[in-house]
Amino acid sequence: MKPKQRSALRLYIGKRYFTYRRYLRWIVGQEKYAKKTSLDPLAHRISSHNTPMLRELKNVDMWMQHNKVINLKIAVKKLNGVILQPGETFSYWKLIGKPTKRKGYQEGMVLFYGNFKAGVGGGLCQCSNLIYWITIHSSLTITERHRHSYDVFPDARRTQPFGSGATCAYNYLDLQIRNDTEVPYQLCLHMDDKDLIGEWRATEPESYTYEVYERDHRIVLEPWGGYTRHNIIHRKKYNAQQELVDDQFVTENHAIMMYQPLLKESELEKVVVGNEYFEVEM
Repeated sequence: MKPKQRSALRLYIGKRYFTYRRYLRWIVGQEKYAKKTSLDPLAHRISSHNTPMLRELKNVDMWMQHNKVINLKIAVKKLNGVILQPGETFSYWKLIGKPTKRKGYQEGMVLFYGNFKAGVGGGLCQCSNLIYWITIHSSLTITERHRHSYDVFPDARRTQPFGSGATCAYNYLDLQIRNDTEVPYQLCLHMDDKDLIGEWRATEPESYTYEVYERDHRIVLEPWGGYTRHNIIHRKKYNAQQELVDDQFVTENHAIMMYQPLLKESELEKVVVGNEYFEVEM
């Protein structure tokens, strides 16, 4: 892996090519996308998680964080209560739509080839990360997920394995989830004063529980002088008697590190820049 330098023209053409290819797939593809919603929660909680909305980040003005909260509130209204019927596919961007100023979205922080900048709708990756995490703790099937290209912060205060999120950029970097079970699932999202909170619910309880962990973690000094980080995400599958019935591969991650890997603990606290809640623009 090595950082790629691409011209503004290459980025412009590439982004529009993949964007319109996605529009075409939404129209002529074989997927049946979920669109029905209900504010009445289904009976059984399958998995849940919450993430803090505001963090003091190094060299990042707090106004970007506050604008992220505004953006999340708009997106959550589009996603909360969506029912994923058997055979249907959840598409993050098809449900949210394009984030624009006209819809109320503000400029938040986005990650652009390892650097920060402001962009309309910035911060929505926090929601896709949360949804991905609760999904790999369920029997739903991830059919599209994009890993973060950069490891933007050290392990200080990390509570989840490296690479356990899902980056997003409208609309070509999507998060898609298919319901291959026989029961309806429901995505429930809400925000309190501090956290974004999400859960999958279903009409029937899960037959299995899952424990997510990482394997084969390594940091590599590359010939071009930088460091890259790699791992594999697995999950252990347990039956109702808490007996291990499977150990499943989930995904593998490869990312360019944006910090030195041998920093002291005191230095780690100074360079923490978030919890993988950034969008990557290609």
